[in-house]
Amino acid sequence: MAPRLRQVPRAEVTSKTISRTYDLLFGDRDPVAEPGTDTGTPGDWWTVFANSPDVFDHAVRGFALYRDPARKLDPVLRELGQTRVGWAKASQFVFSQHCKSLRGLNVAEEKISAIPHWQVATCYTPEERAVLAYADCLALQAGRTPEAVFEALRAFLDDEQILELTYIVCLYDMHAVMSRALRTEFDDRDDPIVEVAAPENFSARDFLDTGRRPA
Repeated sequence: MAPRLRQVPRAEVTSKTISRTYDLLFGDRDPVAEPGTDTGTPGDWWTVFANSPDVFDHAVRGFALYRDPARKLDPVLRELGQTRVGWAKASQFVFSQHCKSLRGLNVAEEKISAIPHWQVATCYTPEERAVLAYADCLALQAGRTPEAVFEALRAFLDDEQILELTYIVCLYDMHAVMSRALRTEFDDRDDPIVEVAAPENFSARDFLDTGRRPA
């Protein structure tokens, strides 16, 4: 399997940003010929995005923005939102990477493993539950957010923090969708929803007529 777009080898890179990133993630290897990163990913997100140096640069600046110490939002709350949106959009890449980020912030394993079913988990604080509910509004309801959810956020976040949360979660909604569409990293897999073949003696007419009796 491979991503749907061409990967850019090191020899073709002219962008300083891409070259520095390749050096950081892959050392002196050509990431197309010798893929693999320290986090266990193939690394083809980077080599695919290298098709457009401007897009690559914009994405990298986005990563730097959310990790900037100037952010007012608690990084644990941020990562809960990012991880949940990865799960909600069925991006194994985004979900898996941000589970690791939560672990790096010393978040309890109980909370990390409960993200797929946070609605019935008792391990989260009210603040964390509000963030997870808001992430679902953004990722699953296209931004349709009940006033009660927003008021729950306002109880502990100011306007700047809510804007940061909204922007970062939506940014990772985009990354999850793009990763699945382009089949990069752990999202390079076939859709599991396919027709299950019927038995050889199956008749579509019999199927449609199930329960009917001749007059």
